[in-house]
Amino acid sequence: MIESLRIRGLGVIDDAVITFGPGLTAITGETGAGKTMVLTGLNLLAGGKADAQTVRHGSDRAEVDGQWSLAEAKSTTVLIRLRDAGAQIDVEQGVAQVLLARAVAGEGRSRAFAGGRTVPVTLLQEVAGELVAVHGQSEQLRLRQSGKQRELLDRFAGSAVTKLLDEYQVSFAKWRQLRVEVQDLTRQRQSREREAAMLAIGIAEIEAVAPLPGEDLDLDHQSARLAHSGTLLEDVFTAHSALVGTDEVVNSGADDIDANVLSVLAGATKALDRAVEVDPQLAPVRDRFREISSIAADAAVTLSSYATEIDADPARQSWVEERRSVLNTLKRRYGANVDEVLMWLEQAKGTVAEVSGDEDRLVALGEQEANERSAVTKLAGDLSAARRKAGKRFSSAVTNELQALAMPDSLMEVSVETIADLEEFGIYGADEIEFLLQPHVGASPLPIGKGASGGELSRVMLAIEVVLAGVDPVPTFVFDEVDAGIGGRAAVEVGRRLARLARTAQVIVVTHLPQVAAFADQHVVIAKSADGLVTASSVTSVMGEDRISELVRMLSGLTNSQTGAAHAEELLALATTERAAK
Repeated sequence: MIESLRIRGLGVIDDAVITFGPGLTAITGETGAGKTMVLTGLNLLAGGKADAQTVRHGSDRAEVDGQWSLAEAKSTTVLIRLRDAGAQIDVEQGVAQVLLARAVAGEGRSRAFAGGRTVPVTLLQEVAGELVAVHGQSEQLRLRQSGKQRELLDRFAGSAVTKLLDEYQVSFAKWRQLRVEVQDLTRQRQSREREAAMLAIGIAEIEAVAPLPGEDLDLDHQSARLAHSGTLLEDVFTAHSALVGTDEVVNSGADDIDANVLSVLAGATKALDRAVEVDPQLAPVRDRFREISSIAADAAVTLSSYATEIDADPARQSWVEERRSVLNTLKRRYGANVDEVLMWLEQAKGTVAEVSGDEDRLVALGEQEANERSAVTKLAGDLSAARRKAGKRFSSAVTNELQALAMPDSLMEVSVETIADLEEFGIYGADEIEFLLQPHVGASPLPIGKGASGGELSRVMLAIEVVLAGVDPVPTFVFDEVDAGIGGRAAVEVGRRLARLARTAQVIVVTHLPQVAAFADQHVVIAKSADGLVTASSVTSVMGEDRISELVRMLSGLTNSQTGAAHAEELLALATTERAAK
């Protein structure tokens, strides 16, 4: 349950703390005293929308802190989620203390906190559903909506519906995905077949040429060599002759020696061999000459081999140029080089193979879609049947509560209309849920948005929450103006029902009716101070004569009415008897 709520800079509230206890707490006060700000604060803690207009004039921000006390064994999901977010939680004797907070800046930005850590606002929204159910006039307006009515019925039905709904939603999502794939494949099939036909032409053209990886570069090299074979042979011969010489002899003036590098190096090496015998220090120089001779000899062999490979055959040159032309045609169409052409070929083959398998894939997808369609239809039917069954029990239970809330002749019905066309199914099934209310005998049942007054709608909401509390309880219920538009006996019955709900949960009600406030276990009065603000001293938990005075004010607007005091005492006595009877 929530133990305390501190509000700062929100609406007319400057700085105030409200302490709550178990059972039923009634919050009362003059109009405009800030009672509704309590609901606004709780909405903020529940992750509701932040509105800069709620920040009190003169304050730069509004802050709301809520201290919750939770039984660890019954709040495992909430505590795990909070701990995962880094919230610090104190646990003592199986009771966890949780602090949730929200700050709203004057420009509308807000921050959320849990256990002293900054957390996303969505975290507050996630855990709020497990901690508190807040009902104000906006919630009553939502009650008129079919989606809200379906949500309430499913909550009442519990696992009988939620398990089916989970299975249905998985199957429905899968069916929709399969349907989209079938539609897309069918729509694209003709264009894909045209594309495949064009690709097949390119594939045939490339395979007819049968290029090899890197072939274009090799042919470019061959072309250049063949085109210059004459000069290449001449230059190679010149270099080779310089190394090994020719048949000509050069007259040196002393001895005739061959005019070639190898013979010169050989002569020099022999001379150094003789010199080394005289001076061994010349050995390294002699060894370098031997190394140079070996390198020159290898170069001569390489040049000789290269010369034999030069083909000056015009026929070979013609073939190379023709092959290059064919490859260049492919490159202009399919890639910058032969490697890219081959890459295009593989991709095109893959696409053609995929398209050729479209027929089989379409048949397989069609079978899967048909199977999933059948599964969705069956699950939707099972879901509808479960909702109808739950709807009968829900209608009966809410009707009983309404009759106890001074609506003795009213009847509540739950209409479950099932859509026949699968194409119109939704994520929540094939059902259109509508709550119908027959307010008195002889009247036709009408949708509660049309057939219920404001006071009746308030009692319908309360009746539903009393019923839901028995099957899907939350620790704390908060009601704002649940008694709007009612009075007299109906108001007494509302107070009695709230008190009964408070036997199993903490209930907080903001009310203007003394008949409701009299049933509270704790009565908190909020009043404005002389400067028009609500401060800590303006929030008072009243008991005894002070409580009677507040009830008298609520009854008659007078503060010293003996008749009003007697009536207030009578109301308190009735409420005390009711609580004692539990």
